[in-house]
Amino acid sequence: MAGDAIEVWGDGEPTRSYCYIDDCVEGIWRLMQSDYSEPLNLGTDRLISINELADLVTATAGKTIRKRYDPDKPQCARGRNSDNTRLREVLGWEPRIPLEVGLAQTYEWIAGRVRKSSAIPAPDLEQYGLTKSS
Repeated sequence: MAGDAIEVWGDGEPTRSYCYIDDCVEGIWRLMQSDYSEPLNLGTDRLISINELADLVTATAGKTIRKRYDPDKPQCARGRNSDNTRLREVLGWEPRIPLEVGLAQTYEWIAGRVRKSSAIPAPDLEQYGLTKSS
């Protein structure tokens, strides 16, 4: 709706990396099948700011939402990222599902459940190279 806003704590510039659940589960399964017993980062090495994440989510939903910043709220560390060097060495693998694809699949999953009780439009998955059966 016009005028909709999302509250962003701080300035929205802290960065994080996001790992789609399918990649997370596969990585854990591969680690469990290995002989490796030391701590190991399992994540993506792509940094996305909170502002960028909000933009990706709203684009996936086909919405336009303004960001309303609250500088008085905590925003935590400025950046966190996964160094996948050891992950690639130990498992010969790393997460492969891009954030945009994971968001589109998650949005469709949620939207499908919401549509059962109300009418909301389905996202255009083709913009991400996906079909409803992907």
